[in-house]
Amino acid sequence: MSTMSTEHEATTLDEPSRLRIIIADDDPLARRVVRDALQDAGVIVIAEAGSGREAFELARHYRPDVVLMDVIMPDVDGLQATRMITRDVPGTAVLVLTASGDDETGMTALRCGAAGFLAKDVDLDALPRALQAIKDGEAAISRHLTMRLVERFRSTRTDGAGLRPVRSVLSGREWEVLDHLCSGASTDDIATALVLSTETVRSHVKNVLRKLHVSSRAEAITMAAELREAAVDVAA
Repeated sequence: MSTMSTEHEATTLDEPSRLRIIIADDDPLARRVVRDALQDAGVIVIAEAGSGREAFELARHYRPDVVLMDVIMPDVDGLQATRMITRDVPGTAVLVLTASGDDETGMTALRCGAAGFLAKDVDLDALPRALQAIKDGEAAISRHLTMRLVERFRSTRTDGAGLRPVRSVLSGREWEVLDHLCSGASTDDIATALVLSTETVRSHVKNVLRKLHVSSRAEAITMAAELREAAVDVAA
């Protein structure tokens, strides 16, 4: 596990309002470049990690404001580590910074719980502002990825498929699972699409059946159609 210098410990104690982050990247040179740029901007880099698992362990120990996470790393990759941190380290957000800046990777990172997704060719001068925005509860994504999200939102079909009632006994994640069930996806398909374990998907399906008071996936799909039809009627 990477250690934090005494100088950084003192700074953290003396100036608790400053942004505290962990850098996770398997490339030491990349970590140094980012670290130097952030420290020059007044950001406290409390630790560095060379793998996703180490990033998770450091985040759980130090509880930083943000973890700056690469995607491709040994042991546990950055996406899985992001899911682990956002699930098990409350108050710590993740900004994924990667050379693989394609939209699909970005969408997957956001599904895993990341609050931001930026390519490594981003201007380093802008990185402290992005990290601060995430600490303040905002998202940090490119305009192009933002448009992809808008397009996906607009693609909701007029027949109500994919629509979720505002008032529902199901959680957002449970609706995601139900959406995939309605499209004919298997448990394994859903697990892959949502980056979940098959056991977690089965647990969500059981919760969906219980909350909708149905006994089968087919009945849940029928109930979903009825709920969506009602939602469309209200919105019309």
